Amino acid sequence: MAAGTIRLGVAPIAWSNSDLPELGGDTSLETCLTESRTAGYAGTETGVKFPMDPKVLGPILRRHHLALVSGWFSGRLLELSVAEEQARIEGQLATFAELGAPVLVYAETTGSVQARQDLGVSRRRRLSAEEFKVLGEKMTQLARHMQTRGVRMAYHHHMATVVETDGEIDALMAATGPEVGLLVDSGHACYAGGDWLGITERHASRVVHVHCKDIRPDVLKQARAADMSFLNAILAGVFTVPGDGFIDYDAFARVLAKIGYSGWVVVEAEQDPVKAPPFEYALKGRQHLAAAFTRAGFTIAD
Repeated sequence: MAAGTIRLGVAPIAWSNSDLPELGGDTSLETCLTESRTAGYAGTETGVKFPMDPKVLGPILRRHHLALVSGWFSGRLLELSVAEEQARIEGQLATFAELGAPVLVYAETTGSVQARQDLGVSRRRRLSAEEFKVLGEKMTQLARHMQTRGVRMAYHHHMATVVETDGEIDALMAATGPEVGLLVDSGHACYAGGDWLGITERHASRVVHVHCKDIRPDVLKQARAADMSFLNAILAGVFTVPGDGFIDYDAFARVLAKIGYSGWVVVEAEQDPVKAPPFEYALKGRQHLAAAFTRAGFTIAD
């Protein structure tokens, strides 16, 4: 069976980092969007400099001929009720629904140390089986609510959070209903010592979004040995764009073709923009992914 159709998007975090404001703090949204489109991307995720009023954001994106792909939300379901979380997410959900974003990227950040530069990734919170059960029930309710608005939840397994490893991804998928989609992030899975190909195949019916970043193996080795904080590992250059590290994106594309994936494939590779000029790296990442997914039989739509 022939592979499906994908669209290539990009995350603005390479231009301006919300957790490390010194990285790209003086880069304008206009520069980010102009370079994203010039590099050949069809869409963008939201970021720290994006206005969240759809009446403001919509015309900006249309002017740059970019679709709204998705965007990050820091979840707190472990400490809040479903009703409280629905209230917190409402503004972003309404914007995404109005502008046609198919998914919203959700990650549980209670107990996370991803934004703590003073704490190594090992200091993150870990959940018991009972905590996964409770979290899963609440998350399914939230995802069901989001789906009634036409936006799927794409759960993002993420370094330094409560869902980081393959086992934790499996536990969350087992604890949640089909309304909770999975975002597979090759770079985060690799950093966590996981198997992104196995995750993708095992949870094929739940994969609704894909993030592609590459890993510099020498930096990863140093980060693990020193138990670096997530932010210090970024500053050290652990992440880069596809084609600039050691992840085999031909293999990843073949697995996505095998499971019948169609949708957005997003380059999201946070780096120091002084050391890794965003346009140059965004172009390199898109070219590498376009070639790999084309070889796997996908059609790439604009």
